[in-house]
Amino acid sequence: MSPEGRMAVARIARISLILCLAPAVLLTNGCNAPKKHLTQFNQMVSAGNFADARCFAERKIKQRQNPGGNDLLWTLQVGSLNRIGGNPTASTQAFDACEAMLKHFNSENSAIGHTIGAIAVNDNVVPYTGQIYDGVMVNTYKALNFMYEGNFELARVEFNRALDRQRRAKEVFQKEIQKLKDEVSANNNSDMVQKSLDNPDLKSSLAQTYPSLYNFSVYPDFVNPFATYIAGVFFAAIGDYNKSVDLLKESAGMVEGNLTILDDFAAVEKVLNTGGQLPSTVWVIFENGLGPVKEEIRIDLPLFIATDDVRYVGLALPKLVDRWEATPYLDVTAGDVGVRSQIVADMDAVVRTEFNKDFQGILTRAIISASAKAVGQYALEKNDDNDGAAIIMALYSFLTTAADVRIWTMLPKNIQVARVAMPADRVVTVGGPGLTPTALNIGDCKHAIVYVRMIHGGLEPQIDLITF
Repeated sequence: MSPEGRMAVARIARISLILCLAPAVLLTNGCNAPKKHLTQFNQMVSAGNFADARCFAERKIKQRQNPGGNDLLWTLQVGSLNRIGGNPTASTQAFDACEAMLKHFNSENSAIGHTIGAIAVNDNVVPYTGQIYDGVMVNTYKALNFMYEGNFELARVEFNRALDRQRRAKEVFQKEIQKLKDEVSANNNSDMVQKSLDNPDLKSSLAQTYPSLYNFSVYPDFVNPFATYIAGVFFAAIGDYNKSVDLLKESAGMVEGNLTILDDFAAVEKVLNTGGQLPSTVWVIFENGLGPVKEEIRIDLPLFIATDDVRYVGLALPKLVDRWEATPYLDVTAGDVGVRSQIVADMDAVVRTEFNKDFQGILTRAIISASAKAVGQYALEKNDDNDGAAIIMALYSFLTTAADVRIWTMLPKNIQVARVAMPADRVVTVGGPGLTPTALNIGDCKHAIVYVRMIHGGLEPQIDLITF
């Protein structure tokens, strides 16, 4: 065959390779589906279409027995929506499933397969295994559900589990750090990965994109002040003052300036010192707005393998984006006494604290993946007979460079608290900026919790009553 003929055949072969592989490459973009689905879900929630949002989330759950993909994420959303829908039993069932999934992911032995998948594609192909704050809030919400149903023994169990998760969090995180170090050491491109991590240009770009990443500290590592505080209130309400006082003291130390927590602590400490029982009290708990979402940012990174022979190298990283509060505070009136709610937990800060702890791992895995794809491109480009394959590899690298933006989006922006003495007429009125005051008849009980959940100012608040 003449040289011209061989060139024509080569061109046809390359075109055929592209036509055959392009659909497969485009299918890899399916790993970006969680971003699209979360956007659709969040729009339904913001519009107040809670029933539609719950059905949407339920359809995304594939396997409850052997979970994978985004099963845990969507089950968390379902559990939250059932709480908002006034169905604590269904909410607890969903959160029970979440807890089983968390246990499954903690004990499974498929980490190597997950690592390989994340390197070849991105973190979205790895199942969503949950954050530490996910587990803490699962148990806290289950405890609240049981309190609403009057099952205080099971509520006690769930609070103890939530507090235990917080105690074990540092140990769990240290294991994750060691696992990441092992992955880097075992990686064929470990030198290039480390050089890229140390790249001053990358550090400068990260400092501009994440200005508070390395100096952000609001709460102790992995501790959610709300879980600690509401557990303290619960134990005070059922008369376990010894346990309550320690939790309230810990809460007061974390949330400086919150006079409500200090009043709770002083009241329980007085009971312990003088005997008797806690005076009849009404607590108003306010879940305000919606917590952060994650958005993708891209950084073009000159990896140390990158030369003119590499067509595309880039990083896609997640960035937290704060959302809104429904109203700045609630005004609570009981008889002739009026108080204003105060923040007990900035959930944005809870999420951000853990995100910042996780970020080094997120960045390292992204660089490992980008390095592997760059090496593949480089090898194909150096082979003159594989120009078409190199183009496909560059396209594959571009399409599969995606950030993991999965996050439990039903958590509130912040949680606030107010407390008043039980009024003689048993009526407590809750209002606030832009809100029509709502009068609640507490009824015959020793203590009560008025639990308010409000997504944003355009939607009516959901108000539940827990009595002791």
